[in-house]
Amino acid sequence: MQLVLSAAVCLAVAGVIFWASRPKSKSGLPLPPSPPTWKLGGHVLPPRRPFLTIAGWIDEYGPLITIRLKFERIVISAVTKSVLTRCDIISWLKDVPLQAAVEIMENQGKFLADRPPMIAAGELFSGGMSIAFMPFVDRFRRMRRALHSHLQPKAAEAYQPLQMSHAKDIVLGVLDNPHNLRHHVITFAAATIMKIAYGKNTLTSATDPEVIEMQQIVRVTTEIMRPAGVERSKKFYLDQLNRVKEQMQSDVDIGPSFTKNMLEDSQSYGLTETEMAFLGGAFFGAGSDTTSRSICTVLMAAACFPEEQAKVQAELDAVIGRHRAPTFADKGSLPRLQAFISEALRWRPVASGGVTIFTLQDWLTAQPKTWFGQAIFEQAIAQMMIWPIRKITVFQLGLRCSATIDVYPEPYAFKPQRWIDDEGGLRDDLKFFVYGFGRRVCPGQHVVDRSVFIITLLILWAYKLTLDPTKPLEDMEFMDGLMPDVLSCTFEFEKRIPETELRSMMQYYPEVA
Repeated sequence: MQLVLSAAVCLAVAGVIFWASRPKSKSGLPLPPSPPTWKLGGHVLPPRRPFLTIAGWIDEYGPLITIRLKFERIVISAVTKSVLTRCDIISWLKDVPLQAAVEIMENQGKFLADRPPMIAAGELFSGGMSIAFMPFVDRFRRMRRALHSHLQPKAAEAYQPLQMSHAKDIVLGVLDNPHNLRHHVITFAAATIMKIAYGKNTLTSATDPEVIEMQQIVRVTTEIMRPAGVERSKKFYLDQLNRVKEQMQSDVDIGPSFTKNMLEDSQSYGLTETEMAFLGGAFFGAGSDTTSRSICTVLMAAACFPEEQAKVQAELDAVIGRHRAPTFADKGSLPRLQAFISEALRWRPVASGGVTIFTLQDWLTAQPKTWFGQAIFEQAIAQMMIWPIRKITVFQLGLRCSATIDVYPEPYAFKPQRWIDDEGGLRDDLKFFVYGFGRRVCPGQHVVDRSVFIITLLILWAYKLTLDPTKPLEDMEFMDGLMPDVLSCTFEFEKRIPETELRSMMQYYPEVA
């Protein structure tokens, strides 16, 4: 009897595992393929760099896969490897250029704009106020509209004098303390964002209390599971907003800023003060961290690939020379520099894991409940992977694969030339989703792009970068989602311009009016 009972229990457990692990959908169509797992908890992702594990599965099972975390299924797609398109227009995609395919992918953003329920991150940690974790509801649309008013390309262009003013401080900081690049980069990013977000005119440093506090709020994942997390972030964000209010009430001239504009025109955006406070905090936290890691990624690439760095510096010498400091006005004449930056952020993207979205029910109700002939159930969780990057594969309903476009041949190789056309200019038919896509694209992308450009331009104009060969190199450290406390690599800066001349040019470098 005991043996029979034990066997029954084993069969029941096996049945539960089989039921939980088998891919299925309400429509009866197959779900995207799933790596096998017999664990009751589903697939196991390592806490550090899970994108490497996912990349291996994508290599083996294709660009659209299903994984199971406990009893929840998640559809994962390599964003630039699969074109997410409606089944009714997919049949002619094989005959259109990449640019058109990417345009369709972007236009589908309205169907891929939602977020799955995130109780810990979305509710406990932010009280439902974090735009990053917020579902596609009216509050999200109001907050995003407010952000776009200050971050669209025209608005971002107005911040260029500010960025140049702080960028020169990195050049001088390297002269004075070449082994503290992390401090210089975080100071630049924080000073720029603090001015844009809160109008702060006093000096900002990476060691300032508010900068450290924001880094802790971004970093402290252990607090996401505790209700106290929301009170900490709410207090910090409201403190920043109230400081701006006090300055406005005392007639202190702080100049324009995102928060000041929100307070002056709050009725137009329909935001409460708490919503405005969290929006300013998102501006500060995400903007400073993404900017810092992007800059370090590009500079690391320069040190890792000296031949490519030399090509960029040859372009800088030909266009600018070494007797005047470069500015944003030189951007159109520097295609190789821009290609180098694009390739660095493709090679080691700072948002390597992509974004998690929740498919909108109205789309799935109106359209066939499939992607590429495989079922995606209503309100499915989908993970849009940005890494690895290989090619775009166009699927057709009922077929395994109808067309494949090699977008990034030799994807793991560092080749800035792939971004250059036959005439030596930048290709306009190649795109990489560094900051996401559609309606969930990072709203600060235009400000970040300009910051990365001006820092890379000035540093590569002023210095030749190398790495200390005695120190270990961890070339994926900026892909982990947070700025590391200590850089694993040590940068060496060789001056390309005599120090006296460099200091003189930086002294008169464009300042904020």
